[in-house]
Amino acid sequence: MKINEIFYSLQGEGKWTGLCNIFIRTSGCNLRCSFCDTQYAYNDGKEMSIDKILSRISKYPCKYICITGGEPLLQNEILDLVDIILKRNYKICLETNGSIDIKRLSNRKPLVISLDIKCPSSNMHEKILLENISLLKKEDQLKFVIKDKNDYNYAKKVIKKYKPICTVFFQPVWGTNPSDLADWIICDGLKVKLGLQLHKIIWGDKSGI
Repeated sequence: MKINEIFYSLQGEGKWTGLCNIFIRTSGCNLRCSFCDTQYAYNDGKEMSIDKILSRISKYPCKYICITGGEPLLQNEILDLVDIILKRNYKICLETNGSIDIKRLSNRKPLVISLDIKCPSSNMHEKILLENISLLKKEDQLKFVIKDKNDYNYAKKVIKKYKPICTVFFQPVWGTNPSDLADWIICDGLKVKLGLQLHKIIWGDKSGI
């Protein structure tokens, strides 16, 4: 499969924020979000066998793995990789952009699915399969990246309609003022968590962190 990068760092988003993670970033994405911070993963990467990937991750003192992209579900061998890694007693969180059916992931316990729902400012929200939300388990997580009040109101409507049973994160687009989003959440008393990108706060907006 085509891999953009494999690195070891702290998880900066979601339920595993602050935990050491091994990151496997696949190449290729079927979306072009207006605020994408990983455009370098659209095409750049090299073909790696599953055995070579396993060899790389075994060098790190960590059992938490984040498979991200790009969009991992575009890779034909991604489920084989997930199954093999799980058998080796790693904990995996797979991040997917919400545009591809996740049925084939939902029965792979203890895999954690991190589902991203695109909001209007991304210019990609009409490509998202909102029905995926009903496939999420309690252990999974749902993320909305929010730029403005219009995005916020959109995310509220989606939550109200689909009633996710997992933890929901509202994350501000990097570079926007997180206090605005915090104020909106507090005012409405939403049962969501404000997510800040810890890795960018520590090291800045760059790859391999």
